[in-house]
Amino acid sequence: MITVRTTDYHTAGEPFRIVDAATAGIPPIPGDTVAERCATAIGPGGSGTAPRRGALDDVRRMLVREPRGHAGMYGGFVVPPDDDGAHFGVLFWHKDGYSTACGHGTMALGVWAVETGRVAAPDDGDAHVRIDVPSGRVTATVHRDAGRTTGVTFRNVPARVAARKVPVATTLGMAEVDIAHAGACYASVAARDLGLDVSRAALPGLVRAGQEIRAALAAHPATWHPDGPLLSGVYGVILHEELPGTPFGPHQRNVTVFADGQIDRSPCGSGTSTRLALLAEDGRLGPGEDLLHESVTGTVFTGRILAGGVTEVTGTAYRTGEHTFTVDPYDPLGTGFAL
Repeated sequence: MITVRTTDYHTAGEPFRIVDAATAGIPPIPGDTVAERCATAIGPGGSGTAPRRGALDDVRRMLVREPRGHAGMYGGFVVPPDDDGAHFGVLFWHKDGYSTACGHGTMALGVWAVETGRVAAPDDGDAHVRIDVPSGRVTATVHRDAGRTTGVTFRNVPARVAARKVPVATTLGMAEVDIAHAGACYASVAARDLGLDVSRAALPGLVRAGQEIRAALAAHPATWHPDGPLLSGVYGVILHEELPGTPFGPHQRNVTVFADGQIDRSPCGSGTSTRLALLAEDGRLGPGEDLLHESVTGTVFTGRILAGGVTEVTGTAYRTGEHTFTVDPYDPLGTGFAL
């Protein structure tokens, strides 16, 4: 019988299921670095959205698929860091496989680390939680007031713009797509260019457009990362719309469609990093200014760009439960199903 223990959080509405590899009862994950462990999890010949089947991936499948998960589930395996400079590492996963970056997950992990005592934190002030992820070292700064966590800021690896106004044909018309990297590769397109708005009612069209754009860019050279195939290829497509600006900077709403049609319920942490890089290059976001970034569910991140393409994204994360999941060896559904 498979038995796995988890602690669940949500960051701006997007779930994150935390599995501590040291205590949760999962198979070992060989590798000297987090990136190597991610490659192990994906398996020889596999890809981020099509990993090879194995004992470890069976754990991922059982946790993201029904009846224990759902099509929007996200989570991560907490593993050792690359060195003593970080508190721990993490392998991010979703319904289709593994990702190299996850801002909302980093925020949730920072709050989890403080609330479980894994990282010491003051009653008043900030605690800095350093985390190794497949794309590098990131930081979650957990903000505290009177013994309570009030927010968390994710500092990402540097973001860079790779291409602008790439023409892509979709069934909704031609789109001009911007491509940027920030731990993962994202393609950005204005929803209105495809006759869409960013709303719950428009989700079927937004998802279809996101899937078509991702497929169309599969071989585009701007999606390639110099560190190799693990960090290359479009991970998510951000369909965005303008909202009235604030005194502090621009205001946008987006839906991020990632992997094979999964919808981010939050404004997308690492995706927000790429939006910040694009807005800064356009001259729309300067020093001391913030992007107010809304999700399709109405939750909000605020983001800013620092020197060298480094970005910060601030939001909130809350615990939703602790669970012990099992798979009975006689259960015909096994690790579950996906609709």
